Amino acid sequence: MNSNFSKNSFLDKLPKHLRVFTIEQPYNEYTAKNQAVWRYVLRKSTKYLGKVAHKSYLAGLKKTGISVDVIPRMEGMNRILKEIGWHAVAVDGFIPPNAFMEFQAYNTLVIAADIRTVAHIEYTPAPDIIHEAAGHAPIIANPEYAEYLRRFGEIGSKAISSAKDYELFEAIRHLSIIKENPNTAEKDIKEAEEIIEIINANMGEPSEMARIRNLHWWTVEYGLIGDINNPKIYGAGLLSSIGESEWCLSNRVKKIPYSIVAADNTFDITKPQPQLYVTPNFAHLSFVLEEFADTMAVRNGGLKGVEKLISSRDLGTIELSTGIQISGNFTRVIDDENYHAIYFQTTGPSALAYKNKQLIGHGKTYHADGFGSPVGKLKGINIAIEDMSPTDLEAYGIYEGKQTTLNFKRGITVTGEIITGTRNLQGKIILISFKNCTVKYGDEILFQPEWGIYDMAVGENIVSAYAGIADPDNYGLMYEPPKEKTHKIKYSKEEKEIHKMYQIVREMRENNVFDLVKLEGVFSQFKTNKKEWLLALEIYELLKNTKSKLKIEILDYLNQVDNPYTNLVNDGLELLKNN
Repeated sequence: MNSNFSKNSFLDKLPKHLRVFTIEQPYNEYTAKNQAVWRYVLRKSTKYLGKVAHKSYLAGLKKTGISVDVIPRMEGMNRILKEIGWHAVAVDGFIPPNAFMEFQAYNTLVIAADIRTVAHIEYTPAPDIIHEAAGHAPIIANPEYAEYLRRFGEIGSKAISSAKDYELFEAIRHLSIIKENPNTAEKDIKEAEEIIEIINANMGEPSEMARIRNLHWWTVEYGLIGDINNPKIYGAGLLSSIGESEWCLSNRVKKIPYSIVAADNTFDITKPQPQLYVTPNFAHLSFVLEEFADTMAVRNGGLKGVEKLISSRDLGTIELSTGIQISGNFTRVIDDENYHAIYFQTTGPSALAYKNKQLIGHGKTYHADGFGSPVGKLKGINIAIEDMSPTDLEAYGIYEGKQTTLNFKRGITVTGEIITGTRNLQGKIILISFKNCTVKYGDEILFQPEWGIYDMAVGENIVSAYAGIADPDNYGLMYEPPKEKTHKIKYSKEEKEIHKMYQIVREMRENNVFDLVKLEGVFSQFKTNKKEWLLALEIYELLKNTKSKLKIEILDYLNQVDNPYTNLVNDGLELLKNN
């Protein structure tokens, strides 16, 4: 990693656990053929999208510093993006949804550094720089949409996943990687697709993450906006797909008014979408997002919230009514006959925090073996511990140095000597520490004196439950980047020669130097290969205003290229004619 990359001020402001996904943009690895792919897609897209995309699109391309002719450099984009309060980082393909959305919450655009091959020039199942830079970035220049995206990241990063979600993510990432590699055997692709089908068929009840990911897909990726009978495009997946951006507006694709119902409509990333949702305006997106957030455990907590965290088998946080936050791997919750949580338990390194700041002395080293605590009021006492005045606490025997037994409703008892208590900013007690303590649920022992100090979190109920850690930096949270990396394409000797030809043509265009002899030499090397239509188009562009024999030969070649490239060639020729 070079010094310029590591010293980006905005990168240093990102949480450490997110930085692990960032990579240096491998700009020198882009071939001249890659540059030609970018150029073809952007020229075709901007011509067509100028008529059918949201009005922010073309203006946004200029605002975000994206050129039609050159793959953008990340540092160049960031110089311009910072003016609208955003930044961009390069990553290796798909990253886990929670991490992706957390980047958004920090006004950071995640850009997959690779670029699609010619074989997938119209649509790629893998995220690439065309999709991210030319799809997402321009619409971010619209302030209302940018705020929606940031808020989506803020809420989405708290969504609780299921154990199956990550399995599906890994399978989709694997498929996207091998499908974009031209050296992959067809049987390997088919096998990967079958695995995804099996996982999808056994996902069970959709998690919060699965449902909010659907909302993300039908808006940020594949959203339409405006009049349902004549909508405009704003979703990045459509803006970056020269095939689907035309298909999506046809009568063959059903248009549905956007609502929270979209959260329960799944999608297939490998195929064109049979229906799309139309939002009347960007403000409506935020309305639906808040409506969905009201259904999430981050706003509702309770027994169901803890159960979701247990099912996720991943790190999560609950917040009690006093504001104390408990982070760790939740493995158990005890409930009463009214389905209220009365005791929760984490296993392994856990931490306590208040207002997202770790409580001193209560990090994962101290709570290395987990944390458990009762929830609710004491039996026979209407006032909750958190609402007790100093007089109340003394009356009920809850003060330092007192040997006491706290009998909670529904059978949880805490017996021990109170050492100290911790209060929040409002003066309410949020944590009580005991020595020589025994905690029981009926006859079952939940904590015994030999285990050391018992710290009891105070709270009448669980008000929030969400994925992730309350104070990730102090916890030392570290994500692991996906094990499988994007395959670096191994080019044959012949392919490397083709790249040199693209480079010769590119240099002529950029330097405004015309060398007919060189071009004839280039054409003679590939004219028997009927698949190099893009290189032929690049040469034809240089020759279009000449009367050379080579121009006629190139045009004849283009008229004979193999399917399925015929439409691409015709579109390319049409572009040149108009220019």
